Amino acid sequence: MILYVLRRLAATAAILLVICAATFAIFYLMPADPAQGACGKACSPERIAEIRTTLGLNHSVVVQFRDYLVGIVAGRGYGTGAHAVHCPAPCLGFSFQTDQPVWRMLTDRLPVSISIALGAAVLWLLLGVTAGVISALRRGSLWDRAAMTAALGGVSLPVYFTALVLQYLLVVKLGLLPYPQAIPLTADPAGWAESMVMPWITLAMLYAGIYARITRGEMLDSLGQNYVRTARAKGLPEPTVLRRHALRPALMPIVTIFGMDLGALLGGALITESVFGLPGVGKLAADAINSADQPVILGVTLFAAGFVVLANVAVDLVYALLDPRVRAMG
Repeated sequence: MILYVLRRLAATAAILLVICAATFAIFYLMPADPAQGACGKACSPERIAEIRTTLGLNHSVVVQFRDYLVGIVAGRGYGTGAHAVHCPAPCLGFSFQTDQPVWRMLTDRLPVSISIALGAAVLWLLLGVTAGVISALRRGSLWDRAAMTAALGGVSLPVYFTALVLQYLLVVKLGLLPYPQAIPLTADPAGWAESMVMPWITLAMLYAGIYARITRGEMLDSLGQNYVRTARAKGLPEPTVLRRHALRPALMPIVTIFGMDLGALLGGALITESVFGLPGVGKLAADAINSADQPVILGVTLFAAGFVVLANVAVDLVYALLDPRVRAMG
């Protein structure tokens, strides 16, 4: 098990390095000049040259990438002399728009994204898996058709459309909920939950539909296997057969997709946060794209990719705990 974990961590480090190199190349080697972006449109050539020196853009690409990696691990400095600025680790540079460290901007926005992602994940898992299991057990019934139709509708509706409809109905017409805002959980738990209900429902309607359809298909496949018929022939109680021999293998693909979905959402729910005006990582990414703030765009990209990779490692470790064959093949 220890060797398996070490191999997965080594593979994770290699993947993160490749992602870091790819995103660095895309943002720093494309035609747009980072020095011009940092200086703005009304900027003299002398000032642009000075910024290029401060950012280290006058060095070779290899040296720039090395300095970028060193900054992430140990921090780095920009400029020399009295104008030198130190960026503590993990350093992802400074925003062109606010001059703040990108890492601090990301961590300041992270609690909002975590609140949205975790709450929505709990909701869509409960709704999606429950609906999928019941649909599989009542295959062909009115419940099955209604649940799968609702699931297809939830998957088909764009997130921004669902968000705007919920906002109009629950806030404007019925007045049941306040307009979503970023309330810290520790300051006002009830207000925090009340503000997050609409973002949770918006995301859960999309993901619950996907999970319901996957769970139903996997359950039907498990129920048709010989080991389930054997368990029933041995006289095991039906709840035990369903829970231990049908549901457990059916949930393995759910664990995989859940890890990737949750990891991606922790990196920012861009559309949901933008529609509701919530200051999460996704909203930060949208604002950075609109203002061509390259360091922030690069930082958000690495941040989101890191969450997805780490979530997949967590899923692999859960797999290894559940199934020894995975460790043997690993």
